Amino acid sequence: MRKFFLSLAALAALALAGLLAFAATRPDTFRFERSTTIGASPAQIRPLIDDMKRFNSWNPYAQKVPASKASYRGPAAGPGATYDFEGDEVGKGTIRIVEPSGPDVVSMQLDMQEPMATRNHIDFRLEPQASGTRVTWSMHGPTPYVAKVLHVLFDMDAMMARDFDAGLASLKALAEGRS
Repeated sequence: MRKFFLSLAALAALALAGLLAFAATRPDTFRFERSTTIGASPAQIRPLIDDMKRFNSWNPYAQKVPASKASYRGPAAGPGATYDFEGDEVGKGTIRIVEPSGPDVVSMQLDMQEPMATRNHIDFRLEPQASGTRVTWSMHGPTPYVAKVLHVLFDMDAMMARDFDAGLASLKALAEGRS
């Protein structure tokens, strides 16, 4: 019986080593984005993103934060507008609107302290279309080794897709006057 458990332990150690080695081959950065078309102009949509309190009225991550663990700093809207948060489901961090990379872009910086320290960049691109505005929500940043292991173990794209799609659906309903 002892030989069986030693063999099982050796197999588990080999599997763990394989997982860790595979994780090391994963990319050092990530990029994720989702899009939707909203029946409103960029001028109608931008204030729903560029104002932190209005942003958090549809942001699915803000819905997971207890009100007592959230605060705002700086201007209400535009560069410098900042939201600090802490919650069991979202961790602890800060999101701040930064200088946009274009007139139809709202750019943000997400600094996480917990569950792990990261700095990610978020963009909302607003592209006029015949039927309204194409809104693309993207996030990109570094992928530290621990995150690479997590990405191997969990389908992070599916998890983010669920949240981004829910947020974009809420933004669409709000911008189209359906909420």
